[in-house]
Amino acid sequence: MEILNWSSAITDEKSKALTRPEGVSAEDFHTTISSIFNAVVSKGDKALLDLTDRFDKVKLDALSLNLMDLDTPSITKVDKEAIQQAAKNIRAFHQAQLPKPIKVETTIGVFCEKQWRAIETVGLYIPGGSAPLISTLLMLVIPAQIAGVKKIVLCTPPQKGNDTINPHILWTAKWLGIETIYTVGGAQAIAAMTFGTDTVPKVAKIFGPGNVWVTAAKRYASCLTQGPAIDMPAGPSEVMVVADLSANPAIIAADLLGQAEHDILSQTVLVSFSEYLINEVKTEVATQLKTLSRVDIARAAMENAAFILVDTYAEAVDVINQYAPEHLIINMNNPDNILQDVNNAGSIFVGPFTPESVGDYASGTNHVLPTGGFARNYSGLGTTSFMKSMTLQTLTQEGLQTLGKTVEHLAGLEGLGAHAQAVTKRLDLLKAEKRS
Repeated sequence: MEILNWSSAITDEKSKALTRPEGVSAEDFHTTISSIFNAVVSKGDKALLDLTDRFDKVKLDALSLNLMDLDTPSITKVDKEAIQQAAKNIRAFHQAQLPKPIKVETTIGVFCEKQWRAIETVGLYIPGGSAPLISTLLMLVIPAQIAGVKKIVLCTPPQKGNDTINPHILWTAKWLGIETIYTVGGAQAIAAMTFGTDTVPKVAKIFGPGNVWVTAAKRYASCLTQGPAIDMPAGPSEVMVVADLSANPAIIAADLLGQAEHDILSQTVLVSFSEYLINEVKTEVATQLKTLSRVDIARAAMENAAFILVDTYAEAVDVINQYAPEHLIINMNNPDNILQDVNNAGSIFVGPFTPESVGDYASGTNHVLPTGGFARNYSGLGTTSFMKSMTLQTLTQEGLQTLGKTVEHLAGLEGLGAHAQAVTKRLDLLKAEKRS
């Protein structure tokens, strides 16, 4: 975990510092994912049962749970209140994102509109392995419901070593109005929602984060002929912290470790104007690691950490935009000095009192975000992710007469006579009616 001086580093050193760790080769990904997908296509539910036994070490009797027939799982009042407060904030922020229809008269008698519709069937993947993500359930279901999705297919793996679903996930799903949970996880869950089986319905778009295998499966599915759309590439978590001497080293260390404990492939990056601060953070990381329940995961992830020393605001912005972090924490006296120039980040946490974990759980923003540098060209999840838009145009007689000659001319330039004729025939009819 050496410190890289950005101003004196050569291009290769910069690139290496900002390279995400890879756990599996692209060839291995393709071979394994394609075999899983082929198994689900040929054997359906049986393949899902076999793959769950193979990967999750769980023998299932059934692949679905009807929550309406299930007694409400027992969780504490405090648990319920925390879930409900988070849901309230998430709902408020995503309700405000509902798009409004647009209608514009572009020229006299020519009316153009944009209208929004919910995607009819969506698949939601909720990680449920070593860390069952109750928060992800809220982040996916709530905007889907606000958007007006008619059918929500929810997949989550059974708990390791048994055939049950985490009780907090069960309670939350039922409280949100989900009727059925499909007890399947990993790449096989993505395959099931891609093709459909006797039990698991086929969907039009798949949402949700996951490990490298889930991410690879989503990307594989989206490339298939008539395969589902996906929300975004969302793999192992990552955070970049930009800090000046006003920042508390213990706070920065806690922010870094908050992402490191997700996965051994999670990456943490500290960008600072002070070498002293960086060294203090390193010391704090070593101290705080000893207190973590997931110490082995966090320690392994921190082996891939990057510590970058910059001299100027421009250099800090350069690092940010090159890396395009999933989470960006700006812990500085004057965050606006760099914030205005940041173009590539999934979600930004501004100021010393804004830990990344508030976005993970309860501030209201969505925690399903692009990773792996895809913040350069993807946005985080929102209400419109569960919707699609359609354009409409309506012309009056006057509108056609106003615009007709332009369309005829442009069609002629392109040599598309039938396009021109569709206009000409209508104009001729109007002329004939006027004469009569």
